[in-house]
Amino acid sequence: MEDVNDVLLVESNNENVADNMNKIEDETLGQNGLIVPEVGMMFNNETDMFEIYKRYAYDIGFPVRRRNSKKWDDGILRYVTFTYNREGRRGGNASRSLKPKSISQTDCKARISASSDNHGRWRINIVHLDHNHETSPSKSRLHRCNRELNVNVKRKLEVNDVVGILLHKSYNFAVAQVCGYENMMCIEKDCRNYIKQVRRLRLGEGDATTIQSYFSKMQAKCSRFYFSIDLDDESQLRNVF
Repeated sequence: MEDVNDVLLVESNNENVADNMNKIEDETLGQNGLIVPEVGMMFNNETDMFEIYKRYAYDIGFPVRRRNSKKWDDGILRYVTFTYNREGRRGGNASRSLKPKSISQTDCKARISASSDNHGRWRINIVHLDHNHETSPSKSRLHRCNRELNVNVKRKLEVNDVVGILLHKSYNFAVAQVCGYENMMCIEKDCRNYIKQVRRLRLGEGDATTIQSYFSKMQAKCSRFYFSIDLDDESQLRNVF
Protein backbone atom coordinates (compact mmCIF):
# COMPACT_ATOMS: atom_id res chain seq x y z
CA MET A 1 0.00 0.00 0.00
CA GLU A 2 1.34 3.41 -0.99
CA ASP A 3 2.58 5.49 1.92
CA VAL A 4 0.32 8.46 2.77
CA ASN A 5 3.32 10.75 3.11
CA ASP A 6 4.46 9.85 -0.42
CA VAL A 7 1.00 10.67 -1.80
CA LEU A 8 0.95 13.99 0.01
CA LEU A 9 4.46 14.74 -1.31
CA VAL A 10 3.44 14.06 -4.92
CA GLU A 11 0.32 16.22 -4.55
CA SER A 12 2.40 18.96 -2.99
CA ASN A 13 4.93 18.81 -5.84
CA ASN A 14 2.15 18.99 -8.41
CA GLU A 15 0.77 22.06 -6.68
CA ASN A 16 4.24 23.60 -6.71
CA VAL A 17 4.49 23.05 -10.47
CA ALA A 18 1.11 24.71 -10.99
CA ASP A 19 2.10 27.60 -8.72
CA ASN A 20 5.38 27.91 -10.59
CA MET A 21 3.58 28.13 -13.95
CA ASN A 22 1.33 30.87 -12.55
CA LYS A 23 4.44 32.65 -11.31
CA ILE A 24 5.96 32.36 -14.80
CA GLU A 25 2.94 34.06 -16.29
CA ASP A 26 2.90 36.78 -13.62
CA GLU A 27 6.60 37.61 -13.27
CA THR A 28 8.39 36.73 -16.51
CA LEU A 29 6.07 38.35 -19.02
CA GLY A 30 7.99 40.78 -21.16
CA GLN A 31 6.64 43.13 -23.76
CA ASN A 32 3.57 41.91 -25.66
CA GLY A 33 3.11 39.07 -23.14
CA LEU A 34 6.43 37.42 -24.05
CA ILE A 35 7.51 34.73 -21.56
CA VAL A 36 11.27 34.89 -21.06
CA PRO A 37 12.94 31.56 -20.09
CA GLU A 38 14.58 31.57 -16.65
CA VAL A 39 16.52 29.07 -14.55
CA GLY A 40 14.20 27.26 -12.18
CA MET A 41 11.09 27.30 -14.39
CA MET A 42 9.09 24.08 -14.04
CA PHE A 43 6.96 22.36 -16.67
CA ASN A 44 4.68 19.34 -16.64
CA ASN A 45 6.30 17.90 -19.78
CA GLU A 46 8.98 18.52 -22.39
CA THR A 47 6.47 19.64 -25.03
CA ASP A 48 5.19 22.53 -22.91
CA MET A 49 8.74 23.62 -22.19
CA PHE A 50 9.75 23.57 -25.86
CA GLU A 51 6.62 25.48 -26.89
CA ILE A 52 7.47 28.26 -24.43
CA TYR A 53 11.02 28.51 -25.77
CA LYS A 54 9.83 28.27 -29.37
CA ARG A 55 7.33 31.09 -28.77
CA TYR A 56 10.06 33.20 -27.19
CA ALA A 57 12.38 32.50 -30.15
CA TYR A 58 9.62 33.40 -32.61
CA ASP A 59 9.08 36.80 -30.98
CA ILE A 60 12.81 37.53 -30.76
CA GLY A 61 13.41 36.29 -34.31
CA PHE A 62 15.62 33.18 -34.40
CA PRO A 63 15.04 29.49 -35.26
CA VAL A 64 15.49 26.76 -32.66
CA ARG A 65 16.13 23.02 -32.63
CA ARG A 66 16.86 20.20 -30.22
CA ARG A 67 20.64 20.09 -29.86
CA ASN A 68 20.97 16.92 -27.81
CA SER A 69 19.11 14.70 -25.39
CA LYS A 70 19.93 11.92 -22.98
CA LYS A 71 18.00 8.95 -21.62
CA TRP A 72 18.70 7.01 -18.46
CA ASP A 73 18.93 3.24 -18.26
CA ASP A 74 15.14 3.07 -17.89
CA GLY A 75 14.78 4.51 -21.40
CA ILE A 76 13.06 7.67 -20.19
CA LEU A 77 14.26 11.03 -21.49
CA ARG A 78 15.95 12.90 -18.65
CA TYR A 79 18.00 15.69 -20.22
CA VAL A 80 17.52 17.96 -23.25
CA THR A 81 19.06 21.11 -24.74
CA PHE A 82 17.37 23.45 -27.19
CA THR A 83 19.60 25.84 -29.12
CA TYR A 84 19.73 28.37 -31.92
CA ASN A 85 19.33 26.44 -35.16
CA ARG A 86 22.72 27.52 -36.54
CA GLU A 87 24.80 27.17 -33.42
CA GLY A 88 28.14 25.42 -33.68
CA ARG A 89 31.62 26.29 -34.85
CA ARG A 90 32.56 27.07 -38.42
CA GLY A 91 34.35 24.28 -40.25
CA GLY A 92 38.12 24.56 -40.49
CA ASN A 93 38.70 22.52 -43.66
CA ALA A 94 36.65 24.59 -46.08
CA SER A 95 39.77 25.92 -47.85
CA ARG A 96 40.83 22.37 -48.72
CA SER A 97 37.70 21.66 -50.67
CA LEU A 98 37.48 22.41 -54.39
CA LYS A 99 33.88 23.51 -53.92
CA PRO A 100 33.44 24.71 -50.34
CA LYS A 101 29.96 24.41 -48.94
CA SER A 102 28.14 27.41 -47.62
CA ILE A 103 28.78 27.61 -43.87
CA SER A 104 26.11 29.22 -41.75
CA GLN A 105 27.18 28.23 -38.21
CA THR A 106 27.73 31.22 -35.94
CA ASP A 107 28.93 29.53 -32.72
CA CYS A 108 26.00 31.22 -30.99
CA LYS A 109 25.58 30.14 -27.35
CA ALA A 110 21.87 30.94 -27.05
CA ARG A 111 20.17 27.92 -25.50
CA ILE A 112 18.23 26.39 -22.65
CA SER A 113 19.04 23.08 -20.96
CA ALA A 114 16.65 21.18 -18.72
CA SER A 115 16.26 17.90 -16.86
CA SER A 116 13.30 15.86 -15.67
CA ASP A 117 12.58 14.25 -12.32
CA ASN A 118 11.07 10.85 -11.55
CA HIS A 119 7.56 12.24 -12.01
CA GLY A 120 8.20 13.56 -15.53
CA ARG A 121 8.37 17.22 -14.54
CA TRP A 122 10.97 19.37 -16.26
CA ARG A 123 13.16 22.10 -14.76
CA ILE A 124 15.23 24.60 -16.74
CA ASN A 125 18.80 24.50 -15.42
CA ILE A 126 20.76 26.61 -17.92
CA VAL A 127 19.66 29.70 -19.84
CA HIS A 128 21.69 31.74 -22.34
CA LEU A 129 19.68 34.47 -24.04
CA ASP A 130 22.44 36.51 -25.72
CA HIS A 131 23.14 36.13 -29.45
CA ASN A 132 26.30 36.91 -31.40
CA HIS A 133 24.27 37.65 -34.53
CA GLU A 134 21.31 39.76 -35.55
CA THR A 135 17.79 38.47 -34.96
CA SER A 136 14.77 39.35 -37.06
CA PRO A 137 11.21 38.83 -35.76
CA SER A 138 9.82 39.70 -39.20
CA LYS A 139 11.46 36.57 -40.63
CA SER A 140 10.36 34.15 -37.90
CA ARG A 141 7.49 32.74 -39.96
CA LEU A 142 10.02 31.65 -42.62
CA HIS A 143 12.15 29.58 -40.25
CA ARG A 144 11.71 25.86 -40.82
CA CYS A 145 10.71 25.19 -37.22
CA ASN A 146 7.76 27.60 -37.61
CA ARG A 147 6.56 26.82 -41.14
CA GLU A 148 3.46 24.69 -41.58
CA LEU A 149 0.80 23.78 -44.13
CA ASN A 150 -2.71 24.00 -42.77
CA VAL A 151 -5.46 21.59 -43.79
CA ASN A 152 -7.15 24.01 -46.19
CA VAL A 153 -3.95 24.71 -48.12
CA LYS A 154 -3.16 20.99 -48.36
CA ARG A 155 -6.62 20.18 -49.67
CA LYS A 156 -6.50 22.89 -52.34
CA LEU A 157 -3.02 21.88 -53.43
CA GLU A 158 -4.16 18.29 -53.91
CA VAL A 159 -7.30 19.22 -55.83
CA ASN A 160 -5.44 21.64 -58.10
CA ASP A 161 -2.72 19.08 -58.75
CA VAL A 162 -5.26 16.47 -59.83
CA VAL A 163 -6.85 18.82 -62.38
CA GLY A 164 -3.47 19.92 -63.72
CA ILE A 165 -3.08 23.41 -62.25
CA LEU A 166 0.60 24.32 -61.95
CA LEU A 167 1.91 24.45 -58.42
CA HIS A 168 3.17 28.04 -58.51
CA LYS A 169 -0.33 29.14 -59.52
CA SER A 170 -1.82 27.21 -56.62
CA TYR A 171 0.67 28.83 -54.26
CA ASN A 172 -0.06 32.32 -55.59
CA PHE A 173 -3.77 31.65 -55.13
CA ALA A 174 -3.15 30.66 -51.50
CA VAL A 175 -1.13 33.86 -51.01
CA ALA A 176 -3.99 35.94 -52.41
CA GLN A 177 -6.45 34.27 -50.03
CA VAL A 178 -4.45 35.35 -46.96
CA CYS A 179 -3.84 38.83 -48.40
CA GLY A 180 -0.10 38.67 -48.95
CA TYR A 181 3.12 36.70 -48.55
CA GLU A 182 3.66 38.21 -45.10
CA ASN A 183 0.66 36.22 -43.86
CA MET A 184 1.78 32.87 -45.28
CA MET A 185 3.09 30.30 -42.80
CA CYS A 186 4.82 28.32 -45.54
CA ILE A 187 6.92 28.89 -48.64
CA GLU A 188 6.46 27.52 -52.15
CA LYS A 189 9.10 24.86 -51.51
CA ASP A 190 6.98 23.42 -48.68
CA CYS A 191 4.01 23.13 -51.03
CA ARG A 192 6.13 21.50 -53.70
CA ASN A 193 7.52 18.95 -51.24
CA TYR A 194 4.02 18.17 -49.99
CA ILE A 195 2.68 17.54 -53.49
CA LYS A 196 5.64 15.28 -54.26
CA GLN A 197 4.78 13.24 -51.19
CA VAL A 198 1.10 13.06 -52.21
CA ARG A 199 2.02 11.89 -55.69
CA ARG A 200 4.20 9.12 -54.31
CA LEU A 201 1.27 7.89 -52.23
CA ARG A 202 -1.09 8.27 -55.16
CA LEU A 203 1.11 6.20 -57.45
CA GLY A 204 3.42 3.54 -56.07
CA GLU A 205 7.00 3.18 -57.18
CA GLY A 206 7.18 2.00 -60.82
CA ASP A 207 3.50 2.76 -61.56
CA ALA A 208 4.38 5.67 -63.88
CA THR A 209 6.55 3.39 -66.00
CA THR A 210 3.82 0.75 -66.08
CA ILE A 211 1.20 3.27 -67.21
CA GLN A 212 3.45 4.64 -69.92
CA SER A 213 4.20 1.12 -71.18
CA TYR A 214 0.50 0.22 -71.24
CA PHE A 215 -0.45 3.35 -73.17
CA SER A 216 2.34 2.73 -75.68
CA LYS A 217 0.94 -0.73 -76.38
CA MET A 218 -2.54 0.74 -76.79
CA GLN A 219 -1.19 3.28 -79.27
CA ALA A 220 0.56 0.54 -81.26
CA LYS A 221 -2.78 -1.29 -81.60
CA CYS A 222 -4.77 1.81 -82.47
CA SER A 223 -3.19 4.69 -84.39
CA ARG A 224 -5.99 7.03 -83.28
CA PHE A 225 -5.21 6.44 -79.59
CA TYR A 226 -3.45 9.45 -78.08
CA PHE A 227 -1.93 9.99 -74.66
CA SER A 228 0.30 12.56 -73.01
CA ILE A 229 2.11 12.08 -69.72
CA ASP A 230 3.12 15.09 -67.70
CA LEU A 231 6.39 14.52 -65.83
CA ASP A 232 8.11 16.82 -63.36
CA ASP A 233 11.83 17.68 -63.23
CA GLU A 234 12.55 14.35 -61.53
CA SER A 235 10.66 12.36 -64.20
CA GLN A 236 7.86 11.61 -61.74
CA LEU A 237 4.28 11.44 -62.94
CA ARG A 238 2.15 14.56 -62.54
CA ASN A 239 -0.92 13.90 -64.66
CA VAL A 240 -2.13 11.68 -67.48
CA PHE A 241 -4.24 12.98 -70.31
